Formats: sequence, C-alpha cells, structure tokens
Amino acid sequence: MNWKRNLYAIWLAELLAIAGFNTSMPIIPFYLQEMGITNASLLKLWVGVIQSAAAIAMGLIAPVWGRLADSYGRRMMLLRAMFGGMVFIALMGFVTTPWELLVLRVMQGLLTGTIAAATVLVAATVPASEAGYGMGLLQTAVYVGATVGPMVGGMVSDLIGNRFTFFVTAAMLGLAGLTVLFFVEEDFVAPDRQKGLLRKSLKPDFSVVLKSPALVYLLLIGFSVQIANAVVNPIMPLFVQQISANQSRIAAITGLILGIGAFSSALSAAGIGKVSYRVGYSRALMVCMVGALVLQIPQAFVANTTQLLVLRLVTGFFLGGAIPSVNALIANNTRKSVQGSVYGINTSVSAAGMALGPAVGATVAVWFGYSSAFFATAVILGGGAVIVGLFSQRERTVEAVSEADAAASVRGGSGPQGVHHRPRVAWKQKD
Repeated sequence: MNWKRNLYAIWLAELLAIAGFNTSMPIIPFYLQEMGITNASLLKLWVGVIQSAAAIAMGLIAPVWGRLADSYGRRMMLLRAMFGGMVFIALMGFVTTPWELLVLRVMQGLLTGTIAAATVLVAATVPASEAGYGMGLLQTAVYVGATVGPMVGGMVSDLIGNRFTFFVTAAMLGLAGLTVLFFVEEDFVAPDRQKGLLRKSLKPDFSVVLKSPALVYLLLIGFSVQIANAVVNPIMPLFVQQISANQSRIAAITGLILGIGAFSSALSAAGIGKVSYRVGYSRALMVCMVGALVLQIPQAFVANTTQLLVLRLVTGFFLGGAIPSVNALIANNTRKSVQGSVYGINTSVSAAGMALGPAVGATVAVWFGYSSAFFATAVILGGGAVIVGLFSQRERTVEAVSEADAAASVRGGSGPQGVHHRPRVAWKQKD
C-alpha cells in the first residue's frame, strides 16, 4: 500500500467534499425565500434550525459510525459519507417546502461526516512519524474547501439559480467518492464475524476514552479549540461595522477578514504538522495555543479594520496548527483497532464545541460588548493551554516510569527469581 498516494487522494477527495458542502449551504436563506419564507423573523428561525440540524444529527451518530469503522473498515465509512451525502443533497434540489429541506438535512447529518471518516482513514494508513503531516494536510483541504466553496456557490446561484447549487454539490461529492473508490487502499483486517457483531458495532464504545487519561485530556483540548474558533463568528460582522470607516462595504470587508484567517490556517496546518513530529506534538500544540491566546487580546482594542485583518492573519496561523496536532496525538495514543471509535467520539465532542462557541460569543457580547468576545476566546484558549500542560506533564511522568521499569527489568530479570515489576502504565497504545 502506497501511503503517500492514499494521503494525496484523500486530500483531494476531502477538498472536493468540503468545497461541495460549502457551495450549497450558504444559499439556504435565499432558497427558503424562494419557497415563500419572507418574514424576517421566521426566515431567521428556519435558517437556524436547518443549518443546525445536520450538525446535531452528525454529532449524535458519529460514535456509531466510528465503531462501525473499527469493525468493517475506515475506507468504507468514507465512501458511505461521500456517496450518502451526494444522494441526500441532490434530493434537496427538488424540495418545495422548508419541512422537506429540514428532513433531508437531518438525513444528511446522519449519513455524512466526511472529515471524521477521512481523519480515521489517514490515521490508519500513514506511518506514525508522518501523522502530524497527514493530519495537517487533511486540515488544509478543509480550510481551502471552506474558502473556495462559497465562491463557487455564489457564481452558480447567480448564473443558473439557487436550486442548481445542490446538484453541483452532489456532483462534487460524487467525484470525491469516486476518487476514494479508485485511488485509496486500506489494509484492513476485519475482526471475526462472530454472532452479534453488527449489534455490538452499533453500540458506541466510550470505555476506550474513559479508560485513557491521555485521550480525555486530548478531547478536552480539541473541545476548547473548537469553541475558541467559533466564539467571535456571530459578532464579527457587527464588530467590523463598529470599527469600519467604510460602511458601504461591510459585507466584503467582513468576508475578507474571516477569509484571511482561514487562508493562513490552511497554510500553517500542513507546515506545522510536518515539523511537529520533530519538535514534539505536545510542544507544537502548546505553542499554537499560547500564540493564539496572546493574539486575541490586542484584537479587542483595534481601531480599524486593517489592524484587525493583520491580527486575524497571524492568529489563523496558530489556530491552524492546533487541530492537526491534537489529531496526531490522538492517533499516537490510540490502538489502531479502536481509532474509529475514538475519532467518532472526538467528532461529537468537536460538534458540541462548535455549537457552544457562537452561543458563548453572542452572550458575552450582549452583556459586555463586542470586544469581550475576544477576551472570552483568550480565556478558553488559556484553559486549553493548561490542559496541554497537564497532558505533557503526565506524558513525561509515564515515559519516566516506563524507562525506570525497563531498566529495572534488565537488572533484575523476571520470573520467580527476579524482581516482580508492576505493569507498564498504558499511555501510547499500539497494536
């Protein structure tokens, strides 16, 4: 199996998938208007419910798909996510009522989750020494796809109508699925097909996380990063409006500021992932967390949009390296046989963070003003940095104990005539 070909094929497929999702999803408000939802308050309600439905469904079902990945293969789960998304998003192009669109969005959430599926497949197929690079490259595809997709959607919507953007998304997901089908291999050894395997596979296995302090720490770190990424999103347009001297181009300026952060994150994700193995994933993660934290503070005091743009550019660089580092550490601290379950649970935790972040940002902005959202983000990143420190300290302690046990074993031998040693503490779980 050529792991590099696999990685680049997964990267291309995920880029197509994420760009596809972001081609059709931003036009949902206009699509609802076509269906007759013209009341402003009702439109906001429908947009919020429909946009959230897929994420909630995905977060709930992700541990199940992760467990199935461990039983039936990671490649199969990525194909399920891409071809399943293709079918249900294509059907969205035919709906005539908001209720039909809502049902299909729920079904989309239950069947998709391409990022989680691709992450598990990358973790299972790249060498441990290249885990950071693989996760970083995959995250780059996510950032680039999220940047390109809305532009494609806008052009398609203007040229041939909102309804056709769903067909374009379906086509991109279909092409992504074909890329995986023909160019990605997996040396998956299925477990024994004992009676009741499917039933057991459908039950999420949370014990693989709860029994590992390392994984608990890493999921909490990822949770804090996802919240921090989302806190300022709901207030950014209003904050830009408050500090902008050019009120006629607020939307364009806001899009540029948000886009520049995603762009710098895309550039840094693969780069930081590549060097993090050499410097240590924990050390790279700490640098990313602290760097992003420090840069949040001056954003609260900017006097114009140029200052904000520069700060968001540099902040994106640090945030872009955080998620790949977390995912690489998860891969290195999880047995391959249960990686699907762990990444499935991580997807649910991340989804909760992405849902909670905007609520935190909106709440603190209402009570303390727009600038307070940046302080809230800094506090959250600070909490994450503390957890990274605890994780690193525990890692050093476990490695020291393991080295001491190994040295004692060499000196004292084993068996009845030697010294009886306690088992090595489970930390870096390997198959």
